[in-house]
Amino acid sequence: MIDSKATRRFRQIGTITIIAVYILILIGGIVRASGAGMGCPDWPTCFGQLIPPTDESQLPVNYHEIYAELGYANTDFNPVKTWTEYLNRLSGVTIGFLIMLTVWYSRVYLKNDKTVFYLSLSVFFLVSFQGWLGSVVVASNLHPFMITLHMILAMTIVALLIYVIARSQHNTLASMDTSKLPQSVKTVLIIAMAMTLIQVIMGTQVREAVDHIAQNHAYIDRQYWHNDFPVIFYVHRTFSAFILFTNAWIVWKIISTLPKDLIIFRFSIGLLVLIVSAILAGITLDRLGMPPVAQPIHLLIANLIFGVQFFIFICLRYSKNPNASQKTTLANAQ
Repeated sequence: MIDSKATRRFRQIGTITIIAVYILILIGGIVRASGAGMGCPDWPTCFGQLIPPTDESQLPVNYHEIYAELGYANTDFNPVKTWTEYLNRLSGVTIGFLIMLTVWYSRVYLKNDKTVFYLSLSVFFLVSFQGWLGSVVVASNLHPFMITLHMILAMTIVALLIYVIARSQHNTLASMDTSKLPQSVKTVLIIAMAMTLIQVIMGTQVREAVDHIAQNHAYIDRQYWHNDFPVIFYVHRTFSAFILFTNAWIVWKIISTLPKDLIIFRFSIGLLVLIVSAILAGITLDRLGMPPVAQPIHLLIANLIFGVQFFIFICLRYSKNPNASQKTTLANAQ
């Protein structure tokens, strides 16, 4: 018998880790929106110090020349941006410790489900790689491709964490009866997740274009920025309608078929709320002059959408579906 208290601790720390990763994504969005990405021009130190300075007088007089020689031209000390980026790095370190705890508590599954442990361990190595990738992002002066890769890896880490937490309680999920749900829902859900991933990638490209537009406008006159938006912005905006209708169909099938007390029912409602919220945040960015506060929120919601979609998919995979089993049996018999 597996220790129920130990499994509960694993799920608790795993859930806390997932929440912490989403918080880190939000902080990363704030760093990007505030232009604090180069607030610390070096890594892992910040202006050569483990704890960054609070005043320019604490830096060498010729620090501009020092960092120009290192490839970081036009480096100016800004205490707000520096500490924003530094807190972002501290949050990343915190995630590392939480992942270590997740791996430690996952040892309880070594006897009856080793996959949970080894996937938790793989997440630890991915987080370590993500930390190194963060240093590369800084070293590349925030190269668009590196930022996109950084974001995709963050989504992968969250997906793996969601999977191991769901797998650790697959018996509970297997008790859900989804036999009345059409098999096409799972297929469309996979397509919806791919669409969300594409939308996030396009969003990072739009964000990069906005950064250049902001520089051209000297970070003022935000109400005029949308006049210079590239074509990919309009593709990104139009694509959101396809995402809305695709997910609305999935949610409609779930809520019209399954009982309200199932967790998948509640998460499907949450999915629709998140998608509408993301669209509203996007409209705010477009129509209200790209307010900085809306940018990290928009990014966070997009990542939450993918996470909820993935969790619903895992629920459908583990849930009881006699119809699917019967089809498999008939196919094998033939």
